[in-house]
Amino acid sequence: MKHVRRFTPSLFLSLVHVCLAQANYAPYFFDNGARSTNGNMALLSLSEDTPVGTHVYTLNGTDPEGDPVTYGLTYEAGSRRYFSVDKNLGNVTLIEELDREKEDEIEVIVSISDGLSTVSEKVRILVMDANDESPEFINTPYIVQVPENTPSGSSIFKIEAVDKDTGSGGSITYFLQNIHANKFTIDRHSGVLRIKTGVTLDYEKSRTHFVVVVAKDGGGKLRGDNKVFSATTTVTVNVEDVQDTPPMFIGTPYYGYVYEDTLPGSEVLTVVALDGDRGKPNSIHYCIVNGDEGSFEISNTTGAISVIKSPNQLKKEVYELKVQASEVSKEGDISVNAFAMVTIRVVDLNNHPPTFYGENGPQNRFELTMYEHPPEGEILRGLKITVNDSDQGANAKFNLRLVGPGGIFRVVPQTVLNEAQVTIIVENSAAIDYEKFKVLTFKLLAIEVNTPEKFSSTADVVIRLLDTNDNVPKFSSDYYIARIPENSPGGSNVVAVTATDPDSGLWGEVKYSIYGTGADLFLIHPSTGIIYTQPWAVLDAEVNSKYNFYVKAEDTDGKYSLAEVFITVLDVNDHSPEFNENIQEKTMIIGSPVKIEAIDQDAEEPNNIVDYSIMQADPANVFDIDQSTGEIKLKSYIRSLDIIHNITKNKDCIWSLVVQAKDRGSPSFSTTAVLKIDITEETLHKGPMAAFLMQTKDNPMKALGVLAGVMGIMVLITIMISTAMFWRNKRSNKIMPVRRIIKKRQTPQTRTVRMEWLKFKRPSNAAEKFVVEDDAKSLQNENSNNNVHVAPVPPTAPLPPPPPALAPRADAPGWRVPTVSGSLTPKYVNKQLKKRGHGSAHNALVSELKMKFEKRNAAFNEPHI
Repeated sequence: MKHVRRFTPSLFLSLVHVCLAQANYAPYFFDNGARSTNGNMALLSLSEDTPVGTHVYTLNGTDPEGDPVTYGLTYEAGSRRYFSVDKNLGNVTLIEELDREKEDEIEVIVSISDGLSTVSEKVRILVMDANDESPEFINTPYIVQVPENTPSGSSIFKIEAVDKDTGSGGSITYFLQNIHANKFTIDRHSGVLRIKTGVTLDYEKSRTHFVVVVAKDGGGKLRGDNKVFSATTTVTVNVEDVQDTPPMFIGTPYYGYVYEDTLPGSEVLTVVALDGDRGKPNSIHYCIVNGDEGSFEISNTTGAISVIKSPNQLKKEVYELKVQASEVSKEGDISVNAFAMVTIRVVDLNNHPPTFYGENGPQNRFELTMYEHPPEGEILRGLKITVNDSDQGANAKFNLRLVGPGGIFRVVPQTVLNEAQVTIIVENSAAIDYEKFKVLTFKLLAIEVNTPEKFSSTADVVIRLLDTNDNVPKFSSDYYIARIPENSPGGSNVVAVTATDPDSGLWGEVKYSIYGTGADLFLIHPSTGIIYTQPWAVLDAEVNSKYNFYVKAEDTDGKYSLAEVFITVLDVNDHSPEFNENIQEKTMIIGSPVKIEAIDQDAEEPNNIVDYSIMQADPANVFDIDQSTGEIKLKSYIRSLDIIHNITKNKDCIWSLVVQAKDRGSPSFSTTAVLKIDITEETLHKGPMAAFLMQTKDNPMKALGVLAGVMGIMVLITIMISTAMFWRNKRSNKIMPVRRIIKKRQTPQTRTVRMEWLKFKRPSNAAEKFVVEDDAKSLQNENSNNNVHVAPVPPTAPLPPPPPALAPRADAPGWRVPTVSGSLTPKYVNKQLKKRGHGSAHNALVSELKMKFEKRNAAFNEPHI
């Protein structure tokens, strides 16, 4: 604004308005050219694939006075709004999707305003093409009619497709799918469909072809990527038939029959021919060329062949007719021909089925009685069968066969012409078994071979079998296993054996017997097979627990079989435990146990397992006993003689115990014994010799005997070594150096020899060689009179049971000195005790010997050395 002098207020205001009106210039857009992104939008071009919401342009202008401007966009009435503008910033945004194929130019009125003046301009925005359209086939569907005689390479149709895009995206090329399997090709640019060179169409082979055509555009940009679109369509090519194929006979070869009762003029058969060109077929004309000899005629239109003479006037059995079929065009011209041969047979009428005859005429049942197992190849001469068919020629030919159990008999002959004598021959003798079949029944079937009627007839053949003694008695098991308690009385049942003989009558009766070294104590019932003990038999498991013998089943003809019987005698608790002696004295060193032992003569556990207990002791609570081993020891709190003296006033420390040995059988037996125990303390003398002296303090002669034996062995060894050295030196004629002799001489190990001499080996029980374990699972009957059928291979002959359980237990030492006797009422001398080795308890013997020496020295007031 220009400053003016103020004359009057009204004049001043008028001057201001005049100045302002003269200085207000209209705003205007910048014109930055077609490639600019801001200005007045003149010559703006956008691709049709521009996404909606894209900032596409910025309106930009100015006001000469520098006043702020605003922008606007308007459209003509009825036009679609594609853009919006930020009036202050001029940013133009696409708000509607573009489609060049629908609208390739958009007219927009842009405006700029400074608040007082507004300037508007109409601009055209060009919409550029993008490859967003696929090719489209026009004038579909495509159905083409092509004559089958169209030459190869000929054009048969033109396919046309359009693409609305421009440029490469609108160009189209054509090609076919499955080009190698197609009989057609297509020009890739023009879309002309042709028959492949060297290929012809054939209506008779394929009447329709389906050709898949693909139209593909040249590709172009779409949203930044190069896209190629295509479309497919199917062209149906219908092949039109033309007259180029001769007629064809169907249903060949042709056979007809004239029977003995056929009337003259009767139709024999009809031949049928069709025009090979089935699309537009011509009618067919039939005629007989030759071979009829005036006996047959044919219908020219239907092809029906008839006999014109009586069958008895026909001179031949077989006629071969040559028939011609010709096409007749619509104009009445006869063109191409086809030929077929027709065979007509003059045959006898098949009106008689095969018939079976016996000695007295027609018969349909034949019976025979014979023994079982006849020789193979034998003819059943008792059957006299004849078969006959009274027809002639092929009508009298038939087959014979037996219907029934296969492979037993065969019939001869198998094929018959008119008549034959029927022979039945044995083929499988083993199958003719009276025990399997008492009666064998077959059907003898005769059936015609070459006739349409297949007449047949049957006759029943019944063969009754007679029995022979052809079976051996057979046991239900190869061996029987049984158990019986040892206390069973004489005559007790043990086991029942069973054998069967399938023969009939007396041949099927079975008689039982037994034999063998183990059968002395047993008998068998000859008819029932029950095995029982002899009336006088006494079974004792401790003597013999296993018996083995054979049982024999025999029929009246002497045919027999054997089975093996294994009998186990079950142990019964019938022995009481027995101590070694009635009363036993033991010396106990404080801290070391003493041991008692009792033997139970029963054969098996638990009857021979012994448990020990202290029945009576005075005072009580001084001794403990191991229930299983019989070891007796002092209570844990007694560690010296002083404690014992505090318990009792008996200064000599010799106490008597009543001990019991009780077995584990049911019912249980027990034995008691009195044991005297002398308690002493361990002395300072230790070692094997002291232990040995203590062990033999009650038996000085035993100690002397042992010492004398040891010395004798040492002398004997010395003599043997000296003799060996002497003979060696004598043979070599050399005097061996003294040092060498001394080196070779070995000092005998006195302790080892003594210990080996003291060991007593338990003699082996002969029965131990035959010890076997009973299979508890195989023994099902606890009453001991069962038989057990065990499968595959029978065991070897049963062996005696293990010897009575007198062998030392696993926790016992290999040998021991008997420590306790005292059976109150010994029943017998226990021989098993002698068999057991006598162990040595060195510490206990030394202690006992020491105590004896102390007593003697005390008696004579002499110190003990």
